[in-house]
Amino acid sequence: MRRILVLGGTGWLGREIARRAHESGAEVVCLARGESGPAPDGVRLVRADRSLAGAYEGLGGEWDDVVELASEPQLVESALKALAARAAHWTLVSTVSVYADNSTPGADETAQLVYPQNLAEYPDAKVAAERASAAELGDRLLIARPGLIAGPGDPSDRLGYWPARLHRGGNVLAPMMSQRFVQFIDVEDLADWIVSAGAAGIAGVVNAVGEVHTMEDFFRAARSVAGFDGELITVDDEELLALDVHYWAGPRSLPLWLPIEAAGFAQRAGSAFVATGGRSRPLADTLTRVLTDEISRGLDRPRRSGLTRDEEQEVLAAVR
Repeated sequence: MRRILVLGGTGWLGREIARRAHESGAEVVCLARGESGPAPDGVRLVRADRSLAGAYEGLGGEWDDVVELASEPQLVESALKALAARAAHWTLVSTVSVYADNSTPGADETAQLVYPQNLAEYPDAKVAAERASAAELGDRLLIARPGLIAGPGDPSDRLGYWPARLHRGGNVLAPMMSQRFVQFIDVEDLADWIVSAGAAGIAGVVNAVGEVHTMEDFFRAARSVAGFDGELITVDDEELLALDVHYWAGPRSLPLWLPIEAAGFAQRAGSAFVATGGRSRPLADTLTRVLTDEISRGLDRPRRSGLTRDEEQEVLAAVR
């Protein structure tokens, strides 16, 4: 029986990886503090704080695959020191945020990376994690670089904002869509690929990204899934920024909206992902599952990304 260790495994993506690995018939262990929730059914949780000495002492034996989700250098390097010699394969979940240039559509895995100058910054820390892992593991390492990850339970609230907002109805504030794109990977598709790629011993660097959709196509699908019959009030970048509406994510934002000059961020080449067995389900499938989840969690709940109802009405009143 294959033995898979997930360093994490109780958060969103880590839990999905652990669940899919267990369903594949492997023995799965998660090492985590357990503060994000329990491990999936059938998965053993070893509770440990990875920032402390001795965190890996409860992990005996050899591992067919180790999946690392952390970016903090201390955590990444301590795991490599403790476990690399006992791992046949290692998957580091990195990010497309490591790339220095976000303006070039279709850029692949050979694109230049940011220089890891400030390891408190997420992209810099991930580059440092990639370098440390490659130095220790060589051709046993798979570096997975996903972009936007979407699906039920997404803690970032980015993609989910839109089907939830459209389902509420009324007039909806939206960015200008011309020359804009949306690219995401469904969390279940990403987890499936990480598990299968580990089993196949795939190594190297792969942009684990889904298909590229024009923003018009994204909204067309989201409107259909949400049953939206209101009006989209599209406003140009200059006016939105003047009204303190932010790009991409976070409070008072229009999620997934990027500056024109950063259009390449949502158009990363995904050919290596497909060539190594990756798949992307239809756009409407993810949107439907996300909307069901959004309804169950509450359409007006506090969110990490997007405009509140009052903020949107304030902006709509100003642009009219």
